[in-house]
Amino acid sequence: MGLVNNLKAKLGPAKGKVSGLAREHGDKIDRGLDKMAKTVDQKTKGKYSDRIQSGTGKAKDAMDRLAHKDDRSGDQGGEGTPGTTTPGSPPPAS
Repeated sequence: MGLVNNLKAKLGPAKGKVSGLAREHGDKIDRGLDKMAKTVDQKTKGKYSDRIQSGTGKAKDAMDRLAHKDDRSGDQGGEGTPGTTTPGSPPPAS
């Protein structure tokens, strides 16, 4: 178990950095995902459109979770500790 705990301790700061980058550049990431999905859809001549759209949506949702965008009303946070909610925001879904 020492190895797992050691890895978690080392990856903790990296997760915080990635979360901050996702929060800061989320719009660019979304545009990139949309552009990639469109290109792949064109290359496959629409054969996998459903799967491409589904995968793109899942990737965007994962990116939003990583950026801690629990509230999609436009408030992107940026202040505070990752994993906490701000006063007045809804609690995370269980």
